[in-house]
Amino acid sequence: MPSPDTSEKPDTDRFEVICEVEPPIRPDLTRVRHQIGVLSPVADSFLVPDNHIGRATVSSVAVAREVQAMGAKGIACLNSRDRNLLGFRRDLLTAAAYGVDRFLFVYGDKPSSGSRTSELTVRAMAEETRAATADPLFAGCGRFEVGVTSGLRPLPEWKAAADFLFAQISFSLESLLRWRDSVRPSGRVYAGVMVLASATMARNLAGSIPDIAIPDSLVEAVEQDRDAGVEAACRQVLAIRDSGAFDGVHLVPVSRYRQVAARLEAEFRPHRSARR
Repeated sequence: MPSPDTSEKPDTDRFEVICEVEPPIRPDLTRVRHQIGVLSPVADSFLVPDNHIGRATVSSVAVAREVQAMGAKGIACLNSRDRNLLGFRRDLLTAAAYGVDRFLFVYGDKPSSGSRTSELTVRAMAEETRAATADPLFAGCGRFEVGVTSGLRPLPEWKAAADFLFAQISFSLESLLRWRDSVRPSGRVYAGVMVLASATMARNLAGSIPDIAIPDSLVEAVEQDRDAGVEAACRQVLAIRDSGAFDGVHLVPVSRYRQVAARLEAEFRPHRSARR
């Protein structure tokens, strides 16, 4: 894949915004439906985390189906932490029955209860999913798309072969562009953008994600104005789009999804409406 050429005007109509939603921790989909409805004017797809931060949530496959029932596109995140091979094959069968065909495979955070299974790796899940395409059991089903994540570091060959790649959340456009220019993935590449909702969140984030750098000026701004994190994230989304270096963004609005939607709607809604 050639190095991104940022000298030409970027094709903003093809830039994809993938919004992450919060899956419910109770058997009630009301809140997640509200998130989807609010963000739909600016989002092309929705990513549903899988037992994120080690807590049990409603199945990401089930919520991705709900996303699609509301007329949007869903991506189910599946972690290797909670699965053995039989359980993973169950998830693939369930997804095929529901018409969910896009997955993001991750390792998974430390669980709040129980322990890791240690049987599967992200690479093994990707290979198993590829093999399912040729399995007669899945005859008549569409091809599964496999996505993985990467830090802003050299890319292993097996990750470079994924259908799509989510780059680690970063608060530096320059770092994202340097990394993007250094890798040659075969699929689509999305930059990670997160809204800082508070200074406490910023400190926790810096302590839990290796290699992440959050500018002190941004933390100070969020301490003084709780909307500063929304504004900074939205500016970064637009700067990434205008760079032409990425196929889109993986946007994590956390609890500020209403404000994010309001801020970005004028920028993205005309393009979303034209596509649908």
